[in-house]
Amino acid sequence: MQKIAFLGLGHMGEPMARQLLSAGHPLTVWNRTAEKAEPLVEAGARLAADPADAVRDADVVITMLAGPEAVRAVADAIVPRLRPGAHWVEMSTVGPDVVRELGARVPKSVTLVDAPVMGSTDKAASGRLGILAGGDADGVAQVLARFGPVTRTGPLGSGAALKLVVNTAVIGGVALVAEAMKLADALGLDEETAKGALAGGPLGGAVGRAFATGVHFGSDLAVKDVALATEVTQLPAMEAVLAHYKAAAADPEVAHEDIARAVAHIRSRNTRTP
Repeated sequence: MQKIAFLGLGHMGEPMARQLLSAGHPLTVWNRTAEKAEPLVEAGARLAADPADAVRDADVVITMLAGPEAVRAVADAIVPRLRPGAHWVEMSTVGPDVVRELGARVPKSVTLVDAPVMGSTDKAASGRLGILAGGDADGVAQVLARFGPVTRTGPLGSGAALKLVVNTAVIGGVALVAEAMKLADALGLDEETAKGALAGGPLGGAVGRAFATGVHFGSDLAVKDVALATEVTQLPAMEAVLAHYKAAAADPEVAHEDIARAVAHIRSRNTRTP
């Protein structure tokens, strides 16, 4: 069994790391807030003192972090410590430019794979995530399969690129549902009737996500992802979506909650100019 270092034990990272433990992989974990690692340590993982300690004898290193700056900071610590022959699997949502930047930093003896995921915390806990793997993923195919079905997307960076496309569609769809429900509110329609009609149409999947429970993807992360997308090309509709999520993330009671909370925020937000 490959020795694995898992860095980043947030809402997604913790259940993903648990999948590896359940499969019998020797697992070392690190998280900026060490207390979050305690349940995994109790289940058999080793807690590393810092990122460099985590990766020093790992065959596979997995990073599942909040965004580009967090990934860059961890890269500063681990790149000099990655052993020859190791595979680094970057699973955060950071966009293809950051992945290519990391690829230029790792030694030729290390294989970098970008493999962001589709799905939320419920699928992470049950091993049913969709994995978008860019680059040479042959050496980590069995590890990635522990998390769910794997789609090979092409060269390094293509997984990160496709993840931006997918997230943009989902986040935008949820915002559109929120606006449609805001219109229904303004027209005095029954909420369940309006929701049911939308659910039966082409936005059905977005309706389900807009009112989902038991899952987690924070509005602050939605802001990060949409901002990454709008830096790539002109996306006027997504600029408007970004404004919605920025307003939601500015509310401390909503910022770190699932985007379903942002739906209520968008519906209640007064954006009409007097």
